[in-house]
Amino acid sequence: MNIRIGNGYDIHRLVVDRPLILGGVEIPHELGLLGHSDADVLTHAIMDAMLGALSLGDIGHYFPPTDSQWAGADSLILLSHVDQLVRERGWRISNIDSVVIAEQPKLKPHIQTMRARLASILELELDTVSIKATTNEKLGPIGREEGIGVYAVVLLMASSN
Repeated sequence: MNIRIGNGYDIHRLVVDRPLILGGVEIPHELGLLGHSDADVLTHAIMDAMLGALSLGDIGHYFPPTDSQWAGADSLILLSHVDQLVRERGWRISNIDSVVIAEQPKLKPHIQTMRARLASILELELDTVSIKATTNEKLGPIGREEGIGVYAVVLLMASSN
């Protein structure tokens, strides 16, 4: 079996007057993530892992913050573009494992919805998309609630087509 693995990481600053979007789901919170697009760090880390598995660079190459067409973009649309790049090269996602690091808000009530949204966009079974949440134990910028970070790992398999 021909497989590739990629890892991704992203972090964005928490600010007022922005929505908090993770995995394509808007989560009620007084702070949101700052970024050129919707700043969905979970989706961004997954995209970087997908691209990394095939040595295709990172999302900044495909969706640069200097390009106004991506201002405020829905990251799930960007994820669809990255998935298309992967599929065009003869690969498909086997599974995704990710961890969201945030002190607040508590993410457990939203994890199943995030998993379902990502699985739907990527045309995957729900049990192939793992999202875990943890805190940074009040350490560093994430611990001080200045931002949210995500680590993601994606396993790709060569398509049988």
